[in-house]
Amino acid sequence: MKKIGIDLGTTNILVYMPKKGVVINEPSVVAVSSMDKKVIAVGAEAKEMLGRTPDTIVAQRPLRAGVIADYKITEAMLRYFINKAIGGIRFFRPEVMVAVPAGITSTERRAVIDVTIAAGAKAAYIIKEPIVAAIGANIPFGSASGHMIIDIGGGTSEMAVISLGGIVTSTSVRIGGNRLDAAITEFIRRKYNLAIGERTAEEIKINIGSALYLKEKMYMDVRGRDMIGGLPKIVQISSDDITEAIQSELEGIVAAVKSVLHDTPPELSADVIDKGITMSGGTSLLRNIDKLITQATGIQAYTAEDSLYCVAKGTGIALENLESYKRSILATK
Repeated sequence: MKKIGIDLGTTNILVYMPKKGVVINEPSVVAVSSMDKKVIAVGAEAKEMLGRTPDTIVAQRPLRAGVIADYKITEAMLRYFINKAIGGIRFFRPEVMVAVPAGITSTERRAVIDVTIAAGAKAAYIIKEPIVAAIGANIPFGSASGHMIIDIGGGTSEMAVISLGGIVTSTSVRIGGNRLDAAITEFIRRKYNLAIGERTAEEIKINIGSALYLKEKMYMDVRGRDMIGGLPKIVQISSDDITEAIQSELEGIVAAVKSVLHDTPPELSADVIDKGITMSGGTSLLRNIDKLITQATGIQAYTAEDSLYCVAKGTGIALENLESYKRSILATK
C-alpha cells in the first residue's frame, strides 16, 4: 500500500514517501490558460512564469495562508504531485496524510479532505502542522513534558506548546514569508520609487534579509521599474532597509509567540524555559529570527535541523505509525 505525506504549503508543496524521504519540493503555483481554464504547468515550471505571462496565461497560487482559495486548481495541482510521486501507472490509490495549519476551521479542513480524495487518494488524513513539525524535528512530544514549536512558513506562522502527543495551547497567525515579501516590495516602492516583482522580493529577503539590524551591513543591487519614469533601473539596497521593511510583520509573529507562552500552564512553561523553543519552516531560515525570538521572550530559540523539511518528514513518520498517532489525527475519510 502506497503512503504519501504532503506538506500543503502556501509557497511550496513537499511530498514525503516512507523509505524514500522528500521526493518532491516544488512551488505551489499553477499556470492556467484564461481561455479554457486548462492547467498548463504546475510547480517549478509554473513559478518561472510568475509575473512573466502573456494575457492568455495566468500563474496563480491556489492556496492562501495555508487554506484552499481555489478548489478546482488545488485539485489539479495535488493530482499532478501525487502522480509524480507515485510515478507511472497506478493500480491502487495511495493513502495520503496532509499537514494543515492548526488554526483552520472545520469547513476548511473538510475541503482539504475532499480535494485530496478528488485528486486520487484512497484515504485522506489531516494532521495539524505544529504536531508534525515537532515529529519531524525529532521532539519527543509523546512524553509528559512541554515542548514549544514555532513553524513559520510562506502563508502562516504556527506556535504551539505540545505535551503528551497533543497541543496544549496554540495560535496561528496569517503572517509568513509571503507577507514579508509583500512588505519588502511595498517598502522599496515607497523609499526608492522602484517597482519589483514577488520573485525579486523573495531573492532580496534570502540574500540580505535579517530580523535584526546587522553590525556589518550587506548590500545588493536590485533591478526593477522606476515608478516615475517608467524605465528599468538598478538601485543598491542595504540589509537595514529590509530589516526596517519587515519589522511590523515580525512583531506580529513575536506577539503570537508571547500570547501562547502567556496561556501555557506553569508546569509546562518551566519545561519550555529548560528546553528552549524549536523553530521550523522555510521562513525560520531568515537571518537572526531565532535571536529576535530569544530577545523577545528570554527563552533560547533555535532552528531545527532541515527546518524546511520538518513538516513533510513529520507527516511521513506519522503515516508510517498511524496507530500511535491516532489521537493527533483530526479527521479521516
